[in-house]
Amino acid sequence: MNFSQPLIRGTLIKRYKRFLADVELADGQIVTAHCPNTGGMTGCAEPGYTVFLSESDNPKRKLKYTWEVAKTFDDHFIGINTHNANKLVAEALNNKVIEEFSDLSGWKAEVTPPTANSRFDFAITRNDTTGNSEVEYVEVKSVTLADGPRGYFPDAVTQRGAKHCLELARLADEGISTSLLFCVQHTAIASVSIAKHIDPHYAESVKIAARAGVKILAMGCVINEQKIEINQSLPIIL
Repeated sequence: MNFSQPLIRGTLIKRYKRFLADVELADGQIVTAHCPNTGGMTGCAEPGYTVFLSESDNPKRKLKYTWEVAKTFDDHFIGINTHNANKLVAEALNNKVIEEFSDLSGWKAEVTPPTANSRFDFAITRNDTTGNSEVEYVEVKSVTLADGPRGYFPDAVTQRGAKHCLELARLADEGISTSLLFCVQHTAIASVSIAKHIDPHYAESVKIAARAGVKILAMGCVINEQKIEINQSLPIIL
């Protein structure tokens, strides 16, 4: 996913009220940017971090800038915009770079299975040798919480995330293919674990899903101020 126009470099002053970030630009101007991330953002929003903003020319927007990428003091990049996770997975599906889905024949976004009460991020279709099709439902989560090379999800309590896991488990029990895919938007992260110390209920929900046959996947990204792109699978440590 290439950014449509060059990002604007600045220095983070502070993130506050979840959706706001004050940034000092190279010319000394201080702007307030939209922070498209509802999580705790632990380790992602340290004052003094180099940040990269996109700029909108939409006159109806209250905030002109959106915070897209952060660069840590040890030169690791973080994708701040959680909405990009689904875009990254969609691009990877189109390019067939995720091995587990390389045999797909098509996909749709934001699909509610006939027997489910939740909408999932993707429905992936595969055709077998007889021409019959099978659908697999995939839920995507963005991972940015790092403790050294270990990444964790979630970074805050997520009742919605636990609900999705249990719904995936129920579908798997019915014989329907399902996956939970962690899109890692932090270049320091080399493996992913569930943050039981932050949300034990979510951790238990993931275990229930795994026991039911839900595939648990993690994909890492290359990230810089020009692009974010899924480029590798990462180990999951449950």
